[in-house]
Order: sequence, then C-alpha cells, then structure tokens
Amino acid sequence: MSHQLLFVSLAQYGEPGLICYRRHGHSEVDDPSITQPAMYDRIDARASVRKLYAEALVLRGDITERQVEGALRDYRGHLERAFTQTRARPEPPSPKPVNPVIHLNAIDPVNAQHAAASQVIVSQTAMPEGFTVHARVLPQLQRRTTMLDAGTIDWATAETLAIGSLLLDGIAVRLAGQDSRRGTFGQRHAVLTDRRTGAEHTPLSSLGSRAADFAPYDSMLSELGALAFEYDYSLARPDALVLWEAQFGDFANGAQAVIDEYIASSEQKWGQRSGVTLLLPHGLEGQGPDHSSGRIERFLQLCAQGNMTVAMPSLPGNYFHLLRQQALAERRRPLVVFTPKSMLRSKVAASVLTELTMGAFRAVITDETAGTARIRRVLVCSGKVFYDLDAHRRSAGLSDTAIVRLERLYPFPTEELGAELARFPAGVEVRWVQDEPENQGAWSFVGPHVHRLAGRPVVCVSRPQAPAPAVGSARRHAGEQQDLVRSAFH
Repeated sequence: MSHQLLFVSLAQYGEPGLICYRRHGHSEVDDPSITQPAMYDRIDARASVRKLYAEALVLRGDITERQVEGALRDYRGHLERAFTQTRARPEPPSPKPVNPVIHLNAIDPVNAQHAAASQVIVSQTAMPEGFTVHARVLPQLQRRTTMLDAGTIDWATAETLAIGSLLLDGIAVRLAGQDSRRGTFGQRHAVLTDRRTGAEHTPLSSLGSRAADFAPYDSMLSELGALAFEYDYSLARPDALVLWEAQFGDFANGAQAVIDEYIASSEQKWGQRSGVTLLLPHGLEGQGPDHSSGRIERFLQLCAQGNMTVAMPSLPGNYFHLLRQQALAERRRPLVVFTPKSMLRSKVAASVLTELTMGAFRAVITDETAGTARIRRVLVCSGKVFYDLDAHRRSAGLSDTAIVRLERLYPFPTEELGAELARFPAGVEVRWVQDEPENQGAWSFVGPHVHRLAGRPVVCVSRPQAPAPAVGSARRHAGEQQDLVRSAFH
C-alpha cells in the first residue's frame, strides 16, 4: 500500500478537511521517508494523535494530566502483562506423525439402532397439520420411508439418517451453504416450504424434546466469508457437528485463504483444533471446468502430521459412518468430504440398512466379486469412476480384473490397502484410475503409497495433463470417459 498521505478534502462542501496518514508506514521497522521525505518530515514533527487528543481533553477540562498519565500506564501495563503471559506459556508440542490407521480405528464402531433410524425416517413425512408439500418433493420423501426395507438407501437418505441419529444422541448439527437446505441437486430437502403459504418446516427438528438442535442455513454467496464463519463457529462449539457445503466443489477456490491459513494449519501454528467438515460436490460429468473438481490435489498437498481427514466415499453407508465418526471422535480434526453428484440418485450406489446399523466406516472397500487366483490386474480408484469401471467390466465379461476402492485418502490407509493387495497373486499389475487429468486429482499423493505397497511400478490411468479440470463440451467429455475406462482394462 502507498505510504502517501490520504487527503479527503471536504472544503468544497463547506466541511472541514480530513487528513489521514501512517506514522510508521507498513510497520515500525519501515522507513517511508526514503520515498516521501518531505511528507514524513512533517509527520515526524507532528505530535501523535493520542497526545493531541489528550491535550484537547485536558484543555476542555474533561480530564486531568494525572488521569492521562494513569490511563497510559494502565494500558501499557495491560499490554506488558499479556506479552509476558504469552512468552511464559509453554508452547504446545508439535504435532507428531501419528499412525493414522490405529488413530482412526481407535474409535469404537458407531451404530445407529433400527428404532432410531425408523424414528428419523418417520419424521420425513410427518407434516404439521395443513402443511402442503410441493408435488415434486413429496415423492422423494415418501421413497425414504420404503428404503429401510427395500435395501436401496441413497445418499441423501443416509445423510438424513446420520444427522438424525446424531441429534437423537444429543449432538447438535449445523449445516450451512449457498443452497444447502434444499440441496444444490434437489436431493436433501432439510427444510420444506409449504406450496401454498410459504411456511417452512424442518423435519429433523421434530424428533422430540430430547433431541439436539439441527440448524440448516442457506448462506450468502461468499465462500470466503461463509467458511471463515463456520470455522470460527466450530471452535466455539466443539460439541457440535459443523458442516459447510460448497455449491460445487470448485467453489471452495473462493475460500482457499481460510483453508490454507486456518483449517489446514491452525493446530500446528496455534494448537487450535477444529472439527469443521467441508462437503465438496465433486465429479467430472461433462458440466464444464467450473463444475467438476473440488481440487483434491490441493487438499492432499496440505495434509501432514495427521492434521485433517480427506475422504471420497462411494457408498451412502460409508458416508453415514464418516459423519458419525467425525461427530463422535475424541480428537477433533477438520474433515474434507468429496461428495457426489450423479451418484446421489444412482441405484447401484446404494446401501442396505445393515451397512448403517451393523457396520463401520471402511477406508478401503475390497472387491468381493473377484476370484483372486485368476486376477492379473488390480485397479485402485476413488469415487464415482468405480461405477464406470465396474459397468464396463460387467458388460465386457472380464474376470481377470479386480477393482479396489480407496475411500479415505488421508490419513492414508496403509494397513488396509496393503492387506487387500496382498490377497492377489505376486506380480499382478496394479493401476491407479482417476477421472481427473494426470496432474490433478489424487494421483500425485497416492501414487508413491500404492507403489510402495505393491512393490512394483504403478501405472496411472487418467486424462492427459491439463491446466483446467475438465473440457467445456459434454460430448467431448463423454468420449474422453469412454477412452479412459477402456484403457484401464488394456
């Protein structure tokens, strides 16, 4: 910034002029007289604002010289005490690298009981008297009531069950984002609007007097300010699950300063722990370069010393356990979840109730359909590309390829993935497959880990390196995806 005086002249309007200046330039060690010598000769010769104001108050008889000196001593004493306390306080120990597998699995599996799940589901259609649900929303809510028995729990229903079960456990949940109450993709419907009157109803707020508070909000169109607020809120409410959702994963770009300076590094810098959770819709699906990537590579580059968890679950049941694990963990750390778009309503990306009530989060999902003896190729991947690969494998009748899903990217599940790869014959080819360009996505982070576990070179199957996350043509994207999937098997 300029060190020049800022003159705002109001004389032409018959008002006194206002003169503003920096006495020390950028800081006390700066010397702005190097570039503005005449100006700073005048500033140096002028008494400080504090002294001039004190003199004016004394001349007016508002205070005495003794009171001025006493106020100054008190203020300086306060600063000195704070400075001394800060220096005397022992520094928090530097975070030590943790064994991420042992640390995360130290949490007992968290299982929502069937009765609690039923109570949450009933709330989805139990409307206040006279409340008219929108005709396009009502069928979605009614389908949730049949999912428990039908065994096709989708993403939004699993999320509803996770939040609802936490509320019944006495844990408050806050969810904020630009379109989070409805859900950017019309899938959540956490808050319903009466079709006739415009009145609002929050189903998960009707679970009974013993349930904790659920606070879903549509935030302003500012990722930077909104995420900064949610981060600070998570510090003030460590007992709550605080979720911030980007409208698209790419939009987290607007909050990168908060992510870099606070979420990723605040524990190392200040010993400040946050459990804030970021939900970033991610997936290359032909929607263009600004609606595709949550920039997985950036988050993984920020990971070290167990500072946060980065996950990309492919099953609603795994997402359910991930949210509950985050809320119930003894040691809080930020959680970054790359959530789906097309998978939200996919029939193949569904879970059964026992995965929620009897299971636990799985950092690695094994391929139970592949017979290990005849396998000659193992594909390791994360997210929705699994379903593209699996569909091609089925349609082509291929039985020599196993597909392993990496659901947690950091802390890297070394033991789980190592045990999975050990199931297959020695010398089997291992490939990493991702939708993103080679210079983006998780490859640069997971590649060395998979290479070490496999004990042999690992091939990356991806789109070619590119400066943008995706192409702008849906037709071109579809062609690229077909080529990518085919090349993974050849």
